[in-house]
Amino acid sequence: MSRSFLTATGRRLAGLAGVAAALAACGPLPDRLPAAPSPAPAGAQALPPGLAELPANKHGELVRQGYAIFTSTPEQARRFSGNALSCSNCHLEAGRKADASPMWAAVGMYPAYLAKTDRVTTLQERIQQCFRFSLNGFPPPLDSHEMTALLTYMQWLAVGVPVGIEQTGRGFPTVARTGADPDPFRGKSVYAARCASCHGRNGEGTRVAGGRFAAPALWGNDSFNKGAGMNRIDLLAGFVKANMPLGQADLSDQQALDVAAWITLQERWPDPRKGLVSGWLDR
Repeated sequence: MSRSFLTATGRRLAGLAGVAAALAACGPLPDRLPAAPSPAPAGAQALPPGLAELPANKHGELVRQGYAIFTSTPEQARRFSGNALSCSNCHLEAGRKADASPMWAAVGMYPAYLAKTDRVTTLQERIQQCFRFSLNGFPPPLDSHEMTALLTYMQWLAVGVPVGIEQTGRGFPTVARTGADPDPFRGKSVYAARCASCHGRNGEGTRVAGGRFAAPALWGNDSFNKGAGMNRIDLLAGFVKANMPLGQADLSDQQALDVAAWITLQERWPDPRKGLVSGWLDR
């Protein structure tokens, strides 16, 4: 056995002895983890100040850029956006509104397990999924300027919100089944009476001067694809029940389920995970 080998082995043993001594100095390990903190009470969210109050430094500028991307995605993230939707079409009031999947309630809950991917997903990966499915585009690279700006804006929205604690108003509410299956033909009547004036008779949305959408398209080329969460009846019904018609959310549970069934029945771009032919044929 060589002298150099004995010397290296002696150094390793000395290092391990030092680690053991350091651990002993720290005292015994606790028998159990501390109890999880109680959920925050309703209405306890600490929302950040307005954009006008941001400091005139690089962080403030990046927050403003993230806000611009969030509210005008086709214009501000055009190299990754594939339709006419912006993040704020689903995350209302620029990601602030409770029960419209607000960003302040989401940031502190990631990484999180998602059934959609059957694995733990980071917030960056979740943003990439939104671009791929809801925006029918391409996932921004993790080191892209758009990704960094969006993350900075979302984290600014979450200032003062406890990390890892479920917040009231996170995501979309769940609409309980009423005993009657969602009926797209009843939903067609609800859509015509309560939705078409803003979103168009054929779900094409309505535009203002300059071509920008005043109300987003709900199906067709300008809307989300079949892989988006909004293409699920239960999730879309929760969004509709809590938020639509905008400013006057008064649909019944059954009406929300029915109109969601009608909207998800319409033609839209296929789920990119399934290929072009299978995706077009899939319902």
